[in-house]
Amino acid sequence: MEQRDHGGGSVTLRRASSRRGAPHAREVASDEAKRPTPGQLAHVAMLLAEVLAFTQPADVLLSRYFRTHPGLGARDRHVIAETVFGILRHLRFLEYMSGSRAPRPLLLAYFHRIQGMSLRGLAPLLNAGEAEQVAAMRAGSSEQAPLAVRADLPDWVVERLRTVLDEATILALGRAMQQPAPLDLRVNTLKASREDVRARLAAQGLAVTPTPFSPVGLRLVGKPAIQHHPLFTAGVIEVQDEGSQLTGFLLAPTRHERVADFCAGAGGKTLLLGALMHSQGRLYAFDVSAARLAKLRPRLARSGLSNVYPQLITDERDARLKRLTGKFDRVLVDAPCSGLGTLRRNPDLKWRQTPDSVAELTAKQARILAAASRLLKPAGRLVYATCSILPEENESIVENFLAQHPEFQLIPANQVLARQHIALDTGAYLELSPALHATDGFFAAVLERTP
Repeated sequence: MEQRDHGGGSVTLRRASSRRGAPHAREVASDEAKRPTPGQLAHVAMLLAEVLAFTQPADVLLSRYFRTHPGLGARDRHVIAETVFGILRHLRFLEYMSGSRAPRPLLLAYFHRIQGMSLRGLAPLLNAGEAEQVAAMRAGSSEQAPLAVRADLPDWVVERLRTVLDEATILALGRAMQQPAPLDLRVNTLKASREDVRARLAAQGLAVTPTPFSPVGLRLVGKPAIQHHPLFTAGVIEVQDEGSQLTGFLLAPTRHERVADFCAGAGGKTLLLGALMHSQGRLYAFDVSAARLAKLRPRLARSGLSNVYPQLITDERDARLKRLTGKFDRVLVDAPCSGLGTLRRNPDLKWRQTPDSVAELTAKQARILAAASRLLKPAGRLVYATCSILPEENESIVENFLAQHPEFQLIPANQVLARQHIALDTGAYLELSPALHATDGFFAAVLERTP
């Protein structure tokens, strides 16, 4: 019997044994398939030393490392990337098992406790004395570890979550965040229907299913290189998490309205709003970053939309915004946030964010929400959204805003979605969790200005 622990409860694996006491052929083959080469292991250790400083996003460091090591083949890059991100997803558990945050012990703990490689299978990779270290990891368990270790989250994040969630829910959330995210697509309904796109992808051998909540979403199994697919290059599909798609349906813009995407970024939600408006009316994409807006332009060209107007602003106090006071029917505020709802994709974020950085973000979120609200006409609708799981970035921001702006009222998100025949009820707020909904962690509130 072998206990394989994945950062929480143990899973018992029954190992068939040979009557002669030799290692089972299936186990040996499994270990050989999982085992990296010494060269791959050395590259992972070097890269981890940079990543674990948490000074830059892991994907940025990974891309830079591959550029500076052009001799790495596709298989090498795959193993290196998967190992680095696997360690980031399970970092607290691996530290707990190995007693170290040094790259080498973390690597051994990862392949032994997460990948399930036996001591025999790891033997060709071990240096002197490391067999004893691995044996000690094998005997360890995290059953009695603190909740933050079992959920693989920083202590301060767990403390914040405890104010709104019970221990079992936090643990389920943390474990769901450890799993890689599926690949969600949004169908551009200006160019095709969801069923047509689904049939075309399935005919090409791609396993694809409709997303359960978004009426324009598809979910792919695996990670095909969809950016090179003809449907992508033609603007028929875009990569967008289902939770992100639902924020557009909360805003629910209609033809001929004037709409603002206040923090448009690279424009994922902007493109959805434009399609919901049938490329009519006027849709302004505001952002403070020229680089992000530049990324919107080729996506906009592919989409076929003609009602989108990208606008670079200096900040939420820009004079151009003041001239637009009271001019908009609907405003989306996809606020800059900690991103802690996206840990399935960006597991290093939980170690790069701090209580201080979140405090700075909440102050910015409050300012942006107040500025965006001034754009609305009487009876206009505003949706405030984040990809955070922290209450101070979500409910607290909305509650404080409503206390200071009695001319606004909260419209229950479940009612807005029900009117669009979307069968999802998380209450007055849209609160999505990877543990419950297989989406990123998302929050959204629907606010309307009194007539």
